[in-house]
Amino acid sequence: MRHTLFDGQRDVIILLARILLMILFVMSGWSKLTGFEGTVGYLGSLGAPAPTLAAAVAVLMEFFVGILLILGFYTRPLAFLLALFVFGTALIGHPYWNMVDPERSANMIHFYKNLSIVGGLLLLAVTGAGRFSLDRR
Repeated sequence: MRHTLFDGQRDVIILLARILLMILFVMSGWSKLTGFEGTVGYLGSLGAPAPTLAAAVAVLMEFFVGILLILGFYTRPLAFLLALFVFGTALIGHPYWNMVDPERSANMIHFYKNLSIVGGLLLLAVTGAGRFSLDRR
């Protein structure tokens, strides 16, 4: 069996990773929840179908699923579901290929940041929440 530097800290690192991955979502989801009408208006301006429903889904996914993932509750399926959501928001919210600079450059960065987050979420879906989670109970 091969040992690494982090073997004894695996569960602590997974907990830290869950928290760090979800900070953005919980903060963004809270902002969308407390400024719901503004969120609906913004999503409408992007051309999102059913902007009120889209805003509700965004709040649900970002705020509530974010909190559940911090707590480590149904981590594998929720991390996978959030990965799909983030990929969809990358396609809808940051279509840099249809833009010109400087808007293109900024949205290209956001698009690829979203893809990086998808990677982290897929890794979390595979590894699970670790020992410090509600999934372990």
